Amino acid sequence: MASIWVDYLERSFLDNEFKELVNSGLVNGITSNPAIFANAITKSDAYKEDIAKLKGKSPEEIYEELAVTDIKKACDVLEDNYNDRNDGFASIEVNPKLANDYKGTVDEALRLVDKIQRDNLMIKVPATEAGYKAMADLAKRGININATLVFSPNQAMQCAEALSNLPANNEGVISVFVSRFDRALNDKLAKFNLSKDRIGFFNAIKIYNQLNEKRLPNVKTLFASTGVKQDYLEKDYYVTQLNLDNSVLTLPLDVIEYIKNKELNPAFEFQTKHIDAFFSFLTPANISMQQTYDTLMKEGLEAFENSFQDMLNTLK
Repeated sequence: MASIWVDYLERSFLDNEFKELVNSGLVNGITSNPAIFANAITKSDAYKEDIAKLKGKSPEEIYEELAVTDIKKACDVLEDNYNDRNDGFASIEVNPKLANDYKGTVDEALRLVDKIQRDNLMIKVPATEAGYKAMADLAKRGININATLVFSPNQAMQCAEALSNLPANNEGVISVFVSRFDRALNDKLAKFNLSKDRIGFFNAIKIYNQLNEKRLPNVKTLFASTGVKQDYLEKDYYVTQLNLDNSVLTLPLDVIEYIKNKELNPAFEFQTKHIDAFFSFLTPANISMQQTYDTLMKEGLEAFENSFQDMLNTLK
């Protein structure tokens, strides 16, 4: 069975419902990204007082103070899980503007680690060429790593190589994005009478299989982008397809609510050869997986950077 982390963060949530979810045993980790923080800081009243106190600082400084406070709080809620070796990690992402800046990524990651000072902190680094180099550097320094914005098997393998030097007492996850494939490709699939809503989880399982073959004892596949936007699908659609051993499912809050009182069954473990057989039908449908990987990565980086900039503009 997969470990479940919540892909949502907001201060009043951390003080209340998040504690309940952790205490119930359903959730044992939390992830954040620039879009999640932007949504929380700009829409929640929980930050108004702190923002007022920080008046005079730059928007970047205000954001960092707010984010660091929240991540510390999340780490503390998860401390018992971490001590029991039941995950217990909280992830914070480096500034998305640093996605192609190796040195800037390492410097910011080290600064965040020093400010937060929690053993169960994970630093999220995008899976870019600069990111792989930064991950390898940070891993050697004994920092828990969440390799994010992974779409392709090639990205995943490069992340695995970067995290192969993690010390035994540190952990890493490789965050494979899922649902964006289906939203991008469903219309094309329908034109050729091919099954919709499968490429996302098939691609994720293929990567999961390849990472398991690497046998890295302290690195897991994390399935991200698991929210359902298609009205005809159940909210737990990707949970039912990806509830696999030695993995993590990070879920939006609405999916967490949906599965709270449901019995979760293990997912079917597709073999890579069966997935490749399905993918062989994509070429006649004029679908290039490599082109899709590249497009989704570009869009993902831009979306995080735009969310981050919009938030900074709000804090000015």
